[in-house]
Amino acid sequence: MKKNLLIAVWFTLVTTVMFGLIYPLGITGLAQLFFRDRANGQLIAKDGKLIGSRIIGQAFTGPGYFHSRPSAAGAGYDPTSSGGSNLAPTNKNLLERVRSDVRNLQPENPNAPIPVDLVTASGSGLDPDISPAAAGIPNSPCCSFARHERRRPARACRETYEGPRPGIPWRITRKRFELNLDLDSLHTAR
Repeated sequence: MKKNLLIAVWFTLVTTVMFGLIYPLGITGLAQLFFRDRANGQLIAKDGKLIGSRIIGQAFTGPGYFHSRPSAAGAGYDPTSSGGSNLAPTNKNLLERVRSDVRNLQPENPNAPIPVDLVTASGSGLDPDISPAAAGIPNSPCCSFARHERRRPARACRETYEGPRPGIPWRITRKRFELNLDLDSLHTAR
């Protein structure tokens, strides 16, 4: 009995050190060595100041910016409280919020259907992407700036997304935060 207890204690200590210290530190070290930017959250700095992350969405609602998806993460885009609303598709609160979002977006784009990703939240509540449909609505910032620069709006809107990439047959969307930073640089360049 005493021998079995001693083996169990040693096994617990060895596996705790091995899988609780050595393995995590080893993986962290390898990530820092080979994937430094990704291991550190793909942070974006501007003028030496940290302003966001490429992989976590932020709320943008002002005129001249690509709007963010609705977020159910905390008070909205809170990375410490990620998660969906868990409301069923027939939930009255969800339906009313979606209707309200459509009503708010409709004046900006009176003759265009509102893309679903502008009125529905993602599963994490932190989605940083913008779909080609959301980037290409007629009065989107992308199309407005394209008209200002006398470019063809349809082409400029298609340029707002990445893809397809080799091995990934579907389109990969651009990060909304980076697009809004690009729009900021256009504002200051004028």
